[in-house]
Amino acid sequence: MAPSKVYFTNFRTSFRENLPQKLARLVKKAGMLENIDFSNKYTAIKIHFGEPGNLSYLRPNYAKVIVDLIKGQGGKVFLTDCNTLYVGRRKNALDHLDSAYENGYNPFATGCHVIIADGLKGTDEALVPIDGDYVKEAKIGRAVMDADIFISLNHFKGHESTGFGGALKNIGMGCGSRAGKMEMHSAGKPIIYADKCIGCGACRKNCAHGALTITDKKAYIDHDKCVGCGRCIGVCPMDAVDAANDESNDILNCKIAEYTYAVLKGRPHFHISLVVDVSPYCDCHGENDVPIVPNVGMFASFDPVALDVACADAVNRQPVMAGSILAEKPHRHHDHFTNTHPETNWVSAIDHAEKLGLGSRSYELIEI
Repeated sequence: MAPSKVYFTNFRTSFRENLPQKLARLVKKAGMLENIDFSNKYTAIKIHFGEPGNLSYLRPNYAKVIVDLIKGQGGKVFLTDCNTLYVGRRKNALDHLDSAYENGYNPFATGCHVIIADGLKGTDEALVPIDGDYVKEAKIGRAVMDADIFISLNHFKGHESTGFGGALKNIGMGCGSRAGKMEMHSAGKPIIYADKCIGCGACRKNCAHGALTITDKKAYIDHDKCVGCGRCIGVCPMDAVDAANDESNDILNCKIAEYTYAVLKGRPHFHISLVVDVSPYCDCHGENDVPIVPNVGMFASFDPVALDVACADAVNRQPVMAGSILAEKPHRHHDHFTNTHPETNWVSAIDHAEKLGLGSRSYELIEI
């Protein structure tokens, strides 16, 4: 099989071309407009809006470039993400929208609306049969699956569980509903922190399987009855219910690949990654650290696997940024991500995604 084409441009500009214009030229050269018919098609642009307090998320100016190109082709485009599993300011759709708007992702700045794909409490999901090695039925935010075309716009960075976050992570984990995120993160069922529980019964009222009881003003989960839907996590007003977070990082990566397969199969898709402000941790953190390497550039491809590998290779060719957490780590490996988070193995996601037919690790880098 021929290597996949990955298009690249650096962040250098001139008096004739700024960064938004350069991104538009990259996407056009990569064939997004030529090979996808956007006319009257609902198009989801999956992006991470950034947890407030974190300043390394992608600027909305980049999203506007892609929005304008798609609208110019007659597409019905929206920006989207799903609610988080963890406690933060993106746990429900109302807070999530407030956070997105606060970080500049609003119709006035981007030219399109924001839709939180899995609804108010993270329970609006489509069940997608895939019969994978680890996932039999992926739970994807409904608005993502309702779209005709899928575009990922990724901030390529480090990640404490997966090694790095790129296209596969943005798509697979990012498009999972609350129950989907719990399935990827956990081998077990939700747990309750008794010290936080006030016995209000909201979890019991929203459990369709009779798995929750209230005893002595505390909630208890019968794991024999629990199906792991995660609704109790979304409705708890005290954040007393949480996922077990007990899955190994390698299996987590494989589940992310399978969820990515569920999102992409059977419809047109295209992927853009910006290797900028390469923070060591996910943009889900309410803070960001010093980038581990200098800024690299912008990448685009129809192949999300080749795109992730190309970005990882580019990062690993960079010098370590002085003063970063990576500079403080012993360099035992020839890989910046493994050195930053030694307990991770990003290759496991690539291997499994390639096995699923999502793409190829073999790529041809075309610089424009």
